Order: sequence, then structure tokens, then C-alpha cells
Amino acid sequence: MSQSYQHILVAIDESPISYAAVEQAKCLAQDLQAKLTIMSVIAVDPFVGVDFYKVAPAITDYFMQAESHAQNRLNEIQANLARENLSAQVKLIRGVTPSEGIIHVADEVGADLIMMGSHGRTGLQKLMLGSVAQNVLTQSPIPVLIVKA
Repeated sequence: MSQSYQHILVAIDESPISYAAVEQAKCLAQDLQAKLTIMSVIAVDPFVGVDFYKVAPAITDYFMQAESHAQNRLNEIQANLARENLSAQVKLIRGVTPSEGIIHVADEVGADLIMMGSHGRTGLQKLMLGSVAQNVLTQSPIPVLIVKA
């Protein structure tokens, strides 16, 4: 493949492996002079099935905290990259599953490579948790680079 990547999308969560993915993406973006977008997804309501009205204030509080935490993390990464003369746009999306969100944003920003960390869980743990990385790999029309711990 002769064409190199122009726009790298990095999907992060709060895990240390996310930061490793950002580091890898930073090096690749510098080498290729590619654009960089860092994103995070506030996943769909994890409390589906409970009596919503009884717990609504707690849920609202949970989401507001999660959103604020994720936005701060994105801003911090953006600032760290800026200190190294690398500009990155950041995106926070909500209300979808992580894999849907990642694929949607990749399309929206015109990314031609998705980078993300994988926790490398196996067996029952992977089966129970489902794997965002696996879903993105399966559904993405563009290449996906998985960074492992």
C-alpha cells in the first residue's frame, strides 16, 4: 500500500492502555504528518431495566460525572500533545455503544486509521465483557491498529 495514513483516530477510555495507544498514535502522526483526533464515548445507559424514576437523579449524576471526567482527560491529552507541537482535535460522544461511537466518529472526521488499546482479556472474561476492540475490528470499514499492553 503506497498511500500513507492522513488522519488517525484514537479511541480512549480511562485505562492505562489508552495512554499507550495515544503515545503510539503521536509517534505515527509525527512520522506521517497525519492529523490526529482523540475521542471518548460515554456509553449508553448502563442501568437499563431498573426503575428509572426511582434512580434517575443518581443516574444523571453518574453520567454528568463520567462526562466531565472524560472531557477533562481529553483536554489533558490535547494539552500534552500541544506541548509537543502536535495539534489534535478531541471529541466526546454519548448515547451509543463504544464501537458504534468509534466507527461513527471515524466516518465523521474522515479518519483512515483507528487506533485503540485492547486489554487483551481472554476466555470467560472476554466473553462476559464483550470486547470493544473486537467489535470495532469486525465493523470498521477502515484499518484498525490495536495497541496491546
